[in-house]
Amino acid sequence: MEPTTDQLLWMYEKMVEIRHYEETMAKVYLEGKLPPKIQKGLAFDIGAGPVPGEMHLAAGQEPVAVGVCAHLRTEDTVVGAHRPHHFAIAKGVPLNEMTAEMFGKVTGLGRGKGGHMHLFHPETKFSCSGIVGAGAPQACGAALAARKLGKDWVAIAFFGEGAANQGAFHEALNLAALWKLPVLFVCEDNKYGISVEKSASTSVDSNAVRAAGYGIPGVLVDTNDAVAVFRAAGVAVARARRGEGPTLIEVKTDRYLGHFQGDPETYRPKNEAQTLRRNDPIDRLGKQLREQGLLDDEADAALRRQIVERVDAAYAFGRESPYPAPEEALQHVFA
Repeated sequence: MEPTTDQLLWMYEKMVEIRHYEETMAKVYLEGKLPPKIQKGLAFDIGAGPVPGEMHLAAGQEPVAVGVCAHLRTEDTVVGAHRPHHFAIAKGVPLNEMTAEMFGKVTGLGRGKGGHMHLFHPETKFSCSGIVGAGAPQACGAALAARKLGKDWVAIAFFGEGAANQGAFHEALNLAALWKLPVLFVCEDNKYGISVEKSASTSVDSNAVRAAGYGIPGVLVDTNDAVAVFRAAGVAVARARRGEGPTLIEVKTDRYLGHFQGDPETYRPKNEAQTLRRNDPIDRLGKQLREQGLLDDEADAALRRQIVERVDAAYAFGRESPYPAPEEALQHVFA
């Protein structure tokens, strides 16, 4: 299955948008957290600045999100992990409300109560969780609901390679295989589970081989390429829509930034991220589009200007929106 011209251009646009969104957040997040406190020898203040709490960014991992979501409809469900922005943007979650949520504002997806790891948007059927591996059972639930409703909707569970060692991952695969649920399990192998290298935590080179234990297809995409992900996901999504059951896909991707913002990254070889950026997936797809006559420098520059305006407007919306009233702290919670 090859992408159409429209799909190629959509994937390129969304990857550029995701990258600009993440790199902007990397700067905004550090406001108030570093100088002058670090200069005085005090600790990194995770609660300071306009965006408090932890922040996990996905620059470099864009192909996984766009290659899968290019096949999805609004009715399909996506469950992301604790590094969720690329999935949310690719699924169509509105930037303004998503950004406001990270700023803790009342105009956010969860009225400012969830933060960046708890983004929920029913209209696009997107959700995510800070609990490692929690998305796989949730995707199974969405897939079962689609089956009960007699729909050909599919559910996608995105997670990191570290989550593939969680019990929830194996239980979800077993259940999905047993009931032939329309689920696609997509593992992002960025080499590190927090600071632990995959080779030190996982007994197999590729988690795709684990699919055999549940009698379902397992596919390894061994390059951080949007078109390669698109091809693999296309087969799996079509299979799920036909009622033939789940597929497990693992994609070898690259995380350019730390596990979280403020991560000293002492566990990574020196200059590893810079080396990975030499094979950037956005540049690769841009080159392909140029070679096919689908993009030129003028059109690319115009597209990037539009993306910058769109993303910058979302950050302005987040900054300028009001905080929730104090009494809202006791609303929308379970007693």
